[in-house]
Amino acid sequence: MPVISAPQDFNEDDLYVDLESFAGHPLFLKCEGFNFAGSIKLKAASEMVEAAERDGLLRPDSILIESSSGNLGVALSMIAASRGYRFLCVTDSRCNLSTRLLMEALGAEVHVVTEAGDGGFLGARIDHVRELCASDGRYVWLNQYMNPHNGMAHYRRTAPAIARQFPDLDVLFVGAGTTGTLMGCARYFREWHRPVRIVAVDSVGSVTFGDTPGRRMIPGLGTSVRPPLLDTSYVDEVVHVPEADTIRVCHRLARRGFLFGGSTGTVVSGATDWLAAHGDRDLTAVAIAPDLGERYLETIYQSNWVHDLYGEHVLAQRTAAAPSPAA
Repeated sequence: MPVISAPQDFNEDDLYVDLESFAGHPLFLKCEGFNFAGSIKLKAASEMVEAAERDGLLRPDSILIESSSGNLGVALSMIAASRGYRFLCVTDSRCNLSTRLLMEALGAEVHVVTEAGDGGFLGARIDHVRELCASDGRYVWLNQYMNPHNGMAHYRRTAPAIARQFPDLDVLFVGAGTTGTLMGCARYFREWHRPVRIVAVDSVGSVTFGDTPGRRMIPGLGTSVRPPLLDTSYVDEVVHVPEADTIRVCHRLARRGFLFGGSTGTVVSGATDWLAAHGDRDLTAVAIAPDLGERYLETIYQSNWVHDLYGEHVLAQRTAAAPSPAA
């Protein structure tokens, strides 16, 4: 029986969903949303805060500050509350309302950037963080986009957990946001006892891998500025997923009783398409699900929001062809 004294001390690291009947090919989904922060970002947040404390960057009067589209902001809000720090999250108008309210409930201050700059909303958020840091020396910016401890969290924890459960792993699907999870896992498996194909899953409209920028309304994966942490030499393939497909997959999974977030829908969609194209049923494949779906009830799972942004028929196209629950 786990007994903890701090919320960040608990994280369920060994829960997988067998998606073979959904994907049509063997696929195991590693669920990272079962902790008090509700997402995989708890690992990176813990690693970065602990490193800042060891390095003497955080003092009792320090104010943590970070740019986040949502999940890291929640994780840092929780850790800051637990450790007695003030925390300010800079997000933008695409951040889910429930996520902003959750951060505020945990005691965080939230600034919402409403206008995109030359680097999109991400560039505008970072500019705002820099302005605040210049105005007050108490601010400590962990900078998830450049902080090596972001990736180290997954090198030390996420990848070894997968390796323990799947010693014959052939392919790993990882969503690309800051690319901390992607780089940490990819570096670990580059050093492993057998080759593992690393497939990065990104959103259409993201510039992470040099593609043309475009509209993206679902927070989590994708960037409008190339992530400094990214080293493409560790990535074997990249799959780009349209947001309409993300939404369809989320709804199909929900019809089976699994309510996942937008990042998970993107990763599952990309993994399913990749496996269908390669057609090898003997592959041992794992995909990482960063979060659950409760924070997306007013967006991905709200029909008016979906219809207004993606058209009235977006859910009918593939949902009608989805396999039956008994498949």
